[in-house]
Amino acid sequence: MKNPPFNYHRPASVDEALALLTEHGDEAKVLAGGQSLLPIMALRLGRPEHVIDIGAIDELKSISVGGGITIGAMVRHAEAEKSAEVAEQTPLITAALPYVGHRAIRNRGTVVGSIAHADGAAEMPAVCLAIGATMHIASSTQTRQVAAADFFQGFFTTSIEANELLTAVHFPAQSTSAGSTVVEISRRHSDYAMCGLACMIDAPDGTIVSAALSFFGVASAAVRATEAEAALVGKAPNNETFAAAATIVSNTLAPDDDIHATAAYRRHIAGVLTRRGLAEATSQIGIRA
Repeated sequence: MKNPPFNYHRPASVDEALALLTEHGDEAKVLAGGQSLLPIMALRLGRPEHVIDIGAIDELKSISVGGGITIGAMVRHAEAEKSAEVAEQTPLITAALPYVGHRAIRNRGTVVGSIAHADGAAEMPAVCLAIGATMHIASSTQTRQVAAADFFQGFFTTSIEANELLTAVHFPAQSTSAGSTVVEISRRHSDYAMCGLACMIDAPDGTIVSAALSFFGVASAAVRATEAEAALVGKAPNNETFAAAATIVSNTLAPDDDIHATAAYRRHIAGVLTRRGLAEATSQIGIRA
């Protein structure tokens, strides 16, 4: 299906892009990798009057190290997936990216674009919540930073205003005593997950001091299982502890039924993935559950 007609803009700088967003507001959409926007337009689920292609803005194409990793808005999934700096600083991102679409999609799609799209079944928003990422948002009049917990507001909805651009996302460095992983259940590899988990656990002296259980595919946006996380703290990282956390997850998540899976199935799988993810993350720090 062909896209509906639109006015195409290709700014050469962030300032130029922000000026276009200020001018056109709600009538404009930003194009980065195009792996989400173009199908939406082709299916007539969105019909922006103006498309602002930020692909020519070189300042958005960098990965920088400093207190973690900052990924610019035009960094492709494939580039971040192969980055030694990303793997060293934030291994949870490296674990998540192979699940994002197919290789061809990762060669074109962008990490920050996936985050801005805010699909509740996508991996990167859940990773942002688990890590505690910070969004760098700019307009023509100001720049601001927004925590991941405040950024995702619902189904395909974020705190980005119509005149703003998400220019980069900062991910704090993972503790050297922590382990992390991503586990999910989907009908086929690279399909959207019916249920998935971005998981981190820190147990420097054989006792859990912090944990993050960030689920995707179970709600309109990624969600932290905070009650289960709190139950893990102060406990030994073993199968009994993980089973107790899994029970809490299955009892507290409230997914909906849809054509892909029932709510009961998703609650069950969420518990299974909790045990599996915690065990895998723990094994990375030399502890056998």
